[in-house]
Amino acid sequence: MKTLFMSVLSKVIIDNSKLESVNKSLPKNLAVTYSIQYIKLAKEIKKVLEKSHKVTLFTQILGCSKPKFPKNTEAVLLVSNGKFHATSLAYESNLPTYLYDNGKFTKIRESEIENLKKNEKIAYMKFLHADKVGILVSTKPGQQKLKKALQFKKSLKNKKSYIFTSNNIGMGEFENFPDIKSWVNTACPRMDMNQKVIVNISKVA
Repeated sequence: MKTLFMSVLSKVIIDNSKLESVNKSLPKNLAVTYSIQYIKLAKEIKKVLEKSHKVTLFTQILGCSKPKFPKNTEAVLLVSNGKFHATSLAYESNLPTYLYDNGKFTKIRESEIENLKKNEKIAYMKFLHADKVGILVSTKPGQQKLKKALQFKKSLKNKKSYIFTSNNIGMGEFENFPDIKSWVNTACPRMDMNQKVIVNISKVA
């Protein structure tokens, strides 16, 4: 069966007055990123910003992407909805990150980033102390890393490990395996966000 991917554009309209007011508080050199459905809106925002700013990068954000920002980038502006991508961008880039969501500008707070760091540490400690570990493998194209999961499983000498494969990994299913106290993620590297039992394989392999 063939899979057809189609882009659906958002109908959100830019609030020029609000953009102009925020414009003054944004650093001069910034990257503009967007979710695919907001590409038209992002282009409009970029056009306005370029009158007084230098846009160092203009790129789409995917669930698993980790863009490399030019060294002169002082901040990141994400045109999207929800804080999932924005918070992860702030955490991974270590840059001030702003979100334009449905006509509203917000800045990702330091406390939100610190929560991610705390959860990451807790998940890592749970992995170290766990006797049984679940290894998560996605069957989605671009996320499927079964070979890496099998290699990791083989390397675990003092833990019992089990591989779980699924197209959509539902964390609610973890409750069906109460003996497993730690889950190692080989799929989307952002799956560990706001989770205290999932650790990315890059942190433990």
